[in-house]
Amino acid sequence: MNVKDNEIKGLLEKYKKFSVYGLSPDQTKASHYVPAYMRDHGWEMVGTYPKDHEENGFKIYSSLKEVPAEYRKFVDVFRSSDRIPDVVDEVLAVGGVEVLWLQLGISNPEAEARAEKAGIKVVSDRCLIIEHKRWF
Repeated sequence: MNVKDNEIKGLLEKYKKFSVYGLSPDQTKASHYVPAYMRDHGWEMVGTYPKDHEENGFKIYSSLKEVPAEYRKFVDVFRSSDRIPDVVDEVLAVGGVEVLWLQLGISNPEAEARAEKAGIKVVSDRCLIIEHKRWF
C-alpha cells in the first residue's frame, strides 16, 4: 500500500465515480452492500462480475475493459488475495486506473508492488464503509 492514512479522505473526495471489481448480485455479501452504501452516500459506481446481473440497479460489465473510462480511474476490488495478481494484470492491460483499492482482508504485496511501480495508488486491506464513516 503506497497511500498514507491521511491521504484516504482526499481520494474519496476526488474520485466520486468508481468501478467495483466483483460486485456480487447477493445483497448479503460485502461485495454488494459496500457499493450500495457508497452509492447511498453520493458516489456513482458500476461493477464487473463474470455473470450478467443488474441486482439493485447496478450496471454490470463482464470485464474491466468494458467499463467506461471515467469509472475505471478508481477500482474497488472484492476478490481473494490470491487472485490479485490476475486483477493487477487486467488493470495494467486496460490502463487508465489511478487508484486500486483492495477491500478489508485483501492484500497481495507482490501484485500491489507491480501496480505501484506502474504509478497506481494502492490501498489494501481497507473497507470503504469504515473509511467513509471515519472521514465524513
